[in-house]
Amino acid sequence: MTEHFFAVSNLSKRFGGLEAVRRVSFSVGPQEIVGLIGPNGAGKTTVVQLIMGLLRPDEGRILWKGEDITRLPTWKRVVRGITGTFQNSRPMKQLPLIANVMVALHNPRLARQGEWVKTVEARALDALEFVGISDLALTPASAVSQGDLKRLEIARAIATEPELLILDEPFAGLTQAETRLLANSIHRLRKGGRFGRLHSEGCAMIIVEHKLSELMRIADRIVVMHFGEVLADGLPEQVVEDPRVVEAYLGRVGAHLPEAF
Repeated sequence: MTEHFFAVSNLSKRFGGLEAVRRVSFSVGPQEIVGLIGPNGAGKTTVVQLIMGLLRPDEGRILWKGEDITRLPTWKRVVRGITGTFQNSRPMKQLPLIANVMVALHNPRLARQGEWVKTVEARALDALEFVGISDLALTPASAVSQGDLKRLEIARAIATEPELLILDEPFAGLTQAETRLLANSIHRLRKGGRFGRLHSEGCAMIIVEHKLSELMRIADRIVVMHFGEVLADGLPEQVVEDPRVVEAYLGRVGAHLPEAF
């Protein structure tokens, strides 16, 4: 595989006799949004956990700007600019939202960026504003909705100013209005720029999502997984018309994929 901004190469992961991920390969370019889709059990979450260092692959490599990071622990990946969110939010419920974000800001990568300690609270507030919940900054995490907790997870992630952001079902639990607001924020984050005290040169993303209609609007490319393997990798409009993809999901050709599965 040629050198990429980010790439996974021939990743495999077994749990006993079950091969959850089998020789999965795909790449992500700078500021590119790649959607990772597939039915339950396709292996998507396992791939995300491998990328974040929560699991170690049995085979294959994970490459970041030409560096092999396959064996690095999660925190070292965050220091290098890779971070993510997960399906189930796990906030510190007794703390207000702004404190939850501030905790995420204390890592070696950000400490090198000058005067960070003096501005940590302001940057945390900027991250909450970016996802549209700055009005809840002083509200305990235990008192907000599931949708707001989802946005808190994303605020914690983007506050670290990542270069690669992995979002695991970011639109789950959100209303249509909240989904559109978050989608707009994702577009802004990809383009880069300064958002208050946050600064980004542009962020690449891997988005795992079941709401296909919204994902198709924001993704540059779609990777489809099925039974632990990559079934298709291409432009959104090509993937949804791919007969192999349609047959894998619906069991017949000539049909069309639903907006969510």
